Formats: sequence, C-alpha cells, structure tokens
Amino acid sequence: MVNKDEMNGEVPSLDKLDKIIHQPNRLLIMSYLYVVEKADMLFLKNQTGLTWGNLSSHVSKLEEAELLEIEKKFVKKTPKTILHLTIKGREAFEEYKNKMNQLLG
Repeated sequence: MVNKDEMNGEVPSLDKLDKIIHQPNRLLIMSYLYVVEKADMLFLKNQTGLTWGNLSSHVSKLEEAELLEIEKKFVKKTPKTILHLTIKGREAFEEYKNKMNQLLG
C-alpha cells in the first residue's frame, strides 16, 4: 500500500521497512520462498549458502513473526522440513518489495 506521503512524490524512509524482512539473510530466504512457494531446508541451504545453524536461526525468526510455516514430514523414511510463506508473509514481502521499488525507483 502507498501512504499519503508516498503519493505526494516523497521517498519512503528506510525506517518504515519491515526490519524482520530487511535483514539480508532473511530477505534471501523470503525471496526464494516467494518465487518457489515451497522449499525444503536443504534447497534453501544450498541456494543461500548459509550454515545449518544460521539458516535455522533465521527461519525461526521468520516463523515467530508468522511470516512462514514449517512442515515436518518423512519421505522414504527420511525427515524433510518444508517451508512456505504464510498469507501474512506473502503480503509483507509484497509490501516490502513495493517500498523498495519506490525507494530505489
């Protein structure tokens, strides 16, 4: 959504960006999940280059903020952790993306 200041041609300030999403590693995770919709932890680890500990920490913060959901299941007796954005997460990412476009455009 565009607020009144942004409609008047003023550039949105950085302090109005979602600080949870703005952190670079969480932004990377959110970006991948926005595009692929669902991914397992191994895919995200390989794509982001994060360690298991860092990935887990950032995923936990995004889950606490209710921006993504974690699904644990077994595939051929192997545990899989599947992640996907919640509706709130998808909306928050779109809002973040729009604010960044305004800021940079």
